[in-house]
Amino acid sequence: MDTEIKAQNSEETVVETVAKPERKKRKRRLGDRREGRRLRSLDGLHVAMPFIMETRADACNTFAEELNITTADEFVQNQLISGKEGFSMLHVILAAYIRTVAKYPYLNRFISGQRIYARHDLEVIMTVKKAMSMDAPETCIKVKFDPADTVFDVYEKFNAALAEINSAGDASTGTDKVSGFFRKFPRLLFRWTVRLISALDYWGLCPKALMDALPFWGSMIITSMGSLGIKPIYHHLYNFGNLPVFVSYGVKRRVTTLDHKGNATTKKVIDMKIVTDERICDGYQYATAFKYWRKHIENPELLVTPPEVVNEDVD
Repeated sequence: MDTEIKAQNSEETVVETVAKPERKKRKRRLGDRREGRRLRSLDGLHVAMPFIMETRADACNTFAEELNITTADEFVQNQLISGKEGFSMLHVILAAYIRTVAKYPYLNRFISGQRIYARHDLEVIMTVKKAMSMDAPETCIKVKFDPADTVFDVYEKFNAALAEINSAGDASTGTDKVSGFFRKFPRLLFRWTVRLISALDYWGLCPKALMDALPFWGSMIITSMGSLGIKPIYHHLYNFGNLPVFVSYGVKRRVTTLDHKGNATTKKVIDMKIVTDERICDGYQYATAFKYWRKHIENPELLVTPPEVVNEDVD
């Protein structure tokens, strides 16, 4: 499939047609789940981890990063000037994460039923308020991306999902309907229903409609503390479902540092805090992926065209 990429700069607009790499199609095998395929070639330590650390709460690792967004902020401003209404750092951060998954697919693994799986789709979740007020309700959007997506693809797909919620007004989303239905249960029935869903999920039998509607199944969940004017938080992972990564980023700020010659330089930065399920890959793999992610956030022009190759996870 081809995509038309428009790269804007201060002097001209360059239109280039670039082919997106095709992903390998795999047949479902015994032991696979509807949302992912079981990884059978992992070493013994990785296989043992979900039994030693049975829940995501046991396996949470936290990581903090300060990102230089001087170039990225200029990129965002150029997109706004070019007519991309609502273009923001969120789109750059998401596009850079998606590009990282294209390079390092192990970041898109998950744990279910004490086994490790490679997720078929790349699904990003975000909790949003329907209005910026204390009493406004919250809802969730879940957006499916392709690892070959560019920053402009991410902008279009994410904004389309957001526009769908905004156009619905007071109407309930799928998340609202499901949570509203369960809210009517007596607490003992609610408790046992959650346990039943967890048991079904353990064996890969959880209803797809439920998994699609609720924010506990996906590749990554992200929250912007910057929109609230505060620094990011370390947000816990949920034991319910199989979401392996939670990302929080904060408000933009300026810092002044000294270069190697002792000259003062000022740059724009944002703080990011990440909580991960350490069982899906090892520390070296996480560190490699996060450095690659940071590189693409700080140099968003790398996200204008699709990746040359989309890597597949191990068998």
